[in-house]
Amino acid sequence: MTALQITHFTATSCLGRGLEATLAALEASRSGLKPCHFETVAIETQIGEVAGLDAVQLPAPLRDFECRNNRLAQLGLEQDGFDSAVRDSAARWGRQRLGVFLGTSTSGILETEIAYRARDPGSGALPAGFDYEHRHNSFSVSDYVRRALELEGPAVSLCSACSSSAKAFAAAQRMIGAGLIDAAVVGGVDSLCLTTLYGFHSLQLMARTACRPFDLRRDGLSIGEAAAFALLERASGQEDAKVLLLGAGESSDAHHMSSPHPDGAGARAAMRRALDAAGLEPRDVDYINLHGTGTPSNDSAESVAVSALFGTEAPCSSTKAATGHTLGAAGALEAVICALALHHDLLPGGLNLTERDPQLKLNYLTENRRGTLNTVLSNSFGFGGVNCALLFGRAA
Repeated sequence: MTALQITHFTATSCLGRGLEATLAALEASRSGLKPCHFETVAIETQIGEVAGLDAVQLPAPLRDFECRNNRLAQLGLEQDGFDSAVRDSAARWGRQRLGVFLGTSTSGILETEIAYRARDPGSGALPAGFDYEHRHNSFSVSDYVRRALELEGPAVSLCSACSSSAKAFAAAQRMIGAGLIDAAVVGGVDSLCLTTLYGFHSLQLMARTACRPFDLRRDGLSIGEAAAFALLERASGQEDAKVLLLGAGESSDAHHMSSPHPDGAGARAAMRRALDAAGLEPRDVDYINLHGTGTPSNDSAESVAVSALFGTEAPCSSTKAATGHTLGAAGALEAVICALALHHDLLPGGLNLTERDPQLKLNYLTENRRGTLNTVLSNSFGFGGVNCALLFGRAA
């Protein structure tokens, strides 16, 4: 594939609002995970909650979209001048030539959960004011972002669990490559809800304390929420490229509904396809941001896949012990972290690891390291083995 320019990017998560707060937390090796006191949830765990979401106001013409997920999207769009950068891009290309490709998993399901508690005791009907189309529907967040940014190109929501917003990059790249659009807002927005927290708890996949990827005694993941966006554009000579999307690789294990293939076959295929798309070899990758959820099976399968392709010397880490697993937004959030890594020559160390699992034979970083980075890989692997790997490079 022809490399595409990422001319602007931003992220909002439990680490803070925007790039400055995100970078400061990474450089300080500071996690945003805290004990769970969300809504009515009664689970012993830690979560990555974005503070202040209830105070966010949607623009008056878009109040029909009122829900936690769209408030998080709005908050994310306001950071780092991202909304202004998109409008500048629309002025260059035309509003119809900018697409919106966003990943999410549960979208605004919290609104449905709240409405369900208020259903009619006799008929079971949901409250009259409940608006599924604008608030819970998976397309809601992409529709909202397109309207908020006044764009007229295609808009798509991708829902492939934890790889959703990584696959948004791949989908946008295909549309640009086909000549259907010239630029795209890509990213992911996923917010906390009861379905996610209780669902992962019922699967016995939730850590009691902050998650500890690749630790010998890792016991599950920590759920977070985030909004992360990037502006992906074909080259025209007018943009100031910050990072390049060099390649994307996708695969599907079709191995198990919730567990990865133990040999990491699909994960390995996605990484190999990303390298092939970029015309690169494993030795060309300077750092790998692992999917690294902190569950026993995921970290084991990913370790097998990475070591089979890259050997055991490539520097790698998971940043989910800092942000939590932001599910449908994870791929986009970690893409932004990779962009920051490239800009600041920062290899972020994984947090909370106290004893290495001797079975996971990777060069897993537990402390930040500085070094020249030219190419970084980001892994995102979803339920059922829906995998995506993205390769990013330093802009010349």
